[in-house]
Formats: sequence, structure tokens, C-alpha cells
Amino acid sequence: MTPRPDPRLAVLRRESRLVGWGAALAVGALAFFLRVWKLGRPHEFSFDETYYAKDAWSLLQHGYVVRYVEDANDKIIGGQLDGLWDTDRPSMIVHPEVGKWMIAVGEHFFGMDPFGWRISAAVVGALMCVIMVRLVRRLTGSTMFGVVGGLMLCLDGMHLVLSRLGLLDIFLAFWLLAAVAALVVDRDWTRERLLVRLADRDPGDARDLVRRLWFRPWRLTAGICFGLAIGTKWSGLYALAAFGILAWAWEMGARRAIGARIPMMRSAIVDGIPAFVHLVVVAGLVYTASWTGWLIHAEKYEEAFSASQYARFVSMDANCNATTDDRLQWSTATEPDASGFGEFTQSLRSLIHYHHDVYTFHTNFLNCSEHTYQSQPEGWLLINRPVGVNVENDIAPGEQGCTAAADSTCLRQVLLIGTPILWWGGALALIYAGFAWVGRRDWRFGIPVVGALAMWLPWEFSDLRPIFSFYASAILPFTVVALCLVMGHILGPDRGPTLRRTVGTIVCGSFVVLVLLNFAWFWPIWTNELLTRSEWLDRMWFSRWI
Repeated sequence: MTPRPDPRLAVLRRESRLVGWGAALAVGALAFFLRVWKLGRPHEFSFDETYYAKDAWSLLQHGYVVRYVEDANDKIIGGQLDGLWDTDRPSMIVHPEVGKWMIAVGEHFFGMDPFGWRISAAVVGALMCVIMVRLVRRLTGSTMFGVVGGLMLCLDGMHLVLSRLGLLDIFLAFWLLAAVAALVVDRDWTRERLLVRLADRDPGDARDLVRRLWFRPWRLTAGICFGLAIGTKWSGLYALAAFGILAWAWEMGARRAIGARIPMMRSAIVDGIPAFVHLVVVAGLVYTASWTGWLIHAEKYEEAFSASQYARFVSMDANCNATTDDRLQWSTATEPDASGFGEFTQSLRSLIHYHHDVYTFHTNFLNCSEHTYQSQPEGWLLINRPVGVNVENDIAPGEQGCTAAADSTCLRQVLLIGTPILWWGGALALIYAGFAWVGRRDWRFGIPVVGALAMWLPWEFSDLRPIFSFYASAILPFTVVALCLVMGHILGPDRGPTLRRTVGTIVCGSFVVLVLLNFAWFWPIWTNELLTRSEWLDRMWFSRWI
């Protein structure tokens, strides 16, 4: 007797593939246009671009990051690229290298100038909108909701600004979104094959079908993307751990749906090991490979940093005075240079020491510093403290087209702040998603809940060091997914005209229109447009935004 398919194995039917891809590419084109518009302005290093743009150029020129001369910024902005390096000694970089290599791609094709070090972020930001359309469409079965999801990501101010800067956070968010989208595709891919195989098996054979799908191309893709996310910023580790557990829970649900006995135990062994290889092992290999340039030049790092203050660090007292021990250094510092495979393992051990030093820097040496724009993570979703990326103050009337009154001035600013209506609505959507996931047992809501918690909760335990609201950019994609799923619940399952659908359409449509209007209102302070001081103050809704 052929077993009857369990509803939990069902995959949503989606509309025309051509329409779906056409809609996704259209949203991506709009997003790219908004992000590339006057991308080279301001023509200077904005915020932490001064680190990442130059590090990327050094990677491109040397294969590893070397130190720059003190006036390197002025030389670069002036178009002079000779004599930028102080020595051939490496620089102590405190973030992995994937994001900087991605910035370097833009610099390779467009040169070492603001447009060159920002174009990769613009491309990636637009691609995120394409992925969002595809992901939401897969989760809801609706191209319309997919477009809404892509547009909301496109119309967020924080996403827009990060897509117009040579910083790392947009690349972290991109690889995380790509990894999660690949896991969702893998979930559907597996269930579709289970349904086909169930039709030709008896109930006894069906119970062991899951373990036969041992090779999962989309899960492998997710592992690669997670590795690239971690290779951009270490915080991607939290997402890998959280979604690894969630993916295992999906496997356990599939086993239960086909009638497997003791699904948790079977899934932990039969599914857990392949999943660990596809995700964790692959991510680890990709992450290690991303340090190839470092490994090739490991001897330079051994010479420069094997006895640095971070290597010799012992403790830090309440007054932020570090205690070091001159006897401490990397174990590879005094070893003779190896050759062949021994050279690789020696370089790898040096890289482990280097990671220890970077961890020491992040967890100890930043605890005693402060920053004007630092903020507490519990207020990120409410936009408690934006970050001023660039500002040109006191532009006199008549200069640059300033139309301010004689007793006032104009200014230009790039402010890293999300679209308020979108973020406030998204915060409510995440709360609803938590209840829908647990109360209604709707697996789809687990994605935004797990993603948001993984990229927010760890920062609550790191509030001794300066942290910034734009770290929440990795939360934003999950907020958008939550909003789209909540809209789906508001509209209901009926396709025909009903009172609920009419009211729901008005509510959801009004929210989308408000986000669009909010985006247009804040556009000048995201794109360095000229504003009078009074026009600028009209956009500073709270004193903490100034």
C-alpha cells in the first residue's frame, strides 16, 4: 500500500517561473539604479572606508595587507597611487578578508577611487533584493509578496547607505541571506524528492528514504555561503550555528512526516553527520581558503606580530591597563622555516595564533574605548542612535546652490539610518512571528525569528565595547521576511474578493506606501544631497538622531 503523503511534506505551488524571475530582476534593476546614482559622491573616504578600501587595494596589489604612509588618504583622493606604502611590513587587520577582496574587485575594474571601492557594495546590495524576491516568493507561493519583500529591502535607508559605501556589513548580510535562501531551497528540494519516492515505496521502505538523499547541492551551497559570511565578519558564526540547528529540526520533521520511528535519534545520526559536513566542514574549509594570501605571507606576520601586545596579553584591570608578559609569543616564531606540507601546517598554526590575537583585541582592548555614535543593541530595531558617515557643514548661502536665509547655512550629510516606518513595523512583525512560529507551528516564521535572534542576541553580551546600530543590517533581511509573512496572514488564504482580503489589502498596501513616502523623505540625508539647516532638522525626528 502506497503511503499517503503527509501535509508537512507539501511544497507551495508557485506562479510562472518566467514571471517570478522577471519580477526579481526588475526589482534588482531598480535597486541597482538607486545605489549607483552619484555613487562617487562624496569624493572622499567616509567613516571606516579609510580602512577597508585601502586594505582591499593592498590585497589587490600585494596579496596581503601592508602599512600605508600617513598621508595616503590625501594622495589617493588626489589621484596619486605611487608611494602609498610605508614599508613592506604587514598591517594588523582585525576582520577577515572576504569582504575586502570583494571591495578589491570593484577597485580592480574601476580604479582606486570612491566609485571603485563602492561599486561592489552597490552590486551586492542590488543582488540582495533579487534574492529577497525569490526567497519570499518561495515561502509564500506569491510573486506579489516576493516583489513586496524585494521592494522593502530596496527602500530601506540603512541598506541603501551600506550599498553605497566600502564597508563590510553589506557583504556579511548578502552572504547570510544567500545561505538562508539556499537552505530553504534545500528544504523544498528534499521534500519534492521524498514525495516522488514515497509514491513508489511501501511504508517500511519509506521510513529510510531521507538518509538516501545524502548529497544535497543546495545545502552545500549554503555551507559555502556561510563560510564566506564568516570570512567577512566573525558574527556570521552565530547564524551558521542557529540555522544549522533549524535545518536539523526540518529534517526531523520530514522523518516524522514519513512515519519514521524515534525521528529525533535517527535524524541526529543519519542527518546530523551529513549536515555537519555540508555546513560546518564546508564553511570551515571556505573560511580557511579565504586566508590564502595571509598563509602565503605568513613569515611576514610571524616577524611583525608574534610578540605583539596582543600575543603577550595576560589581563586588563578595571582602569583599562593591560598586563603583558614578554615571554609570551607565537610558538612558530622561533621555529625554523619548514618546507612542503610542513610549511603549510606551520603557516596554519601561525594563523591560529593570529586569530587569538585578533580575538584578544576585540574582547579586551576595545572595552575601554568610546565612540560618539555607539548605541545599545536593545534599541537597534527602534533606531535609537544612527551613525553619521559623512557631513559637510556650514555651507554659506549662495555656495553650491544653497538657498538658506542670510542668517542660516546649508549642509550635506550621509546618515546611516534605516527607514523608520519599515523598522518599526518590522519590530512588531518579528514579535508576531515568534508567536506564529510557536503557536501556529508555521515553520516559515522560524526563519525570521532564528535569523534576527542569531544576529542580535550575541551583541547584548558584548555591550562593554563600542557597537553601532548598523550591525543590525544583518537583521534587516529577516525583518523583511517577517513583514511579508505577516502580510500573508493579514490577507488570508482566499484569492477571491472577501471583506478580510479587502481590508487586508488596504492595510498592507498603506504600509508599503508609507514606507515608500518615508524613503523619499529621507533620501537627501542618505545620498549627500544639499539641505538647508531647517530642512535637515525636519528629518531629525528625535534629538538622539543628531
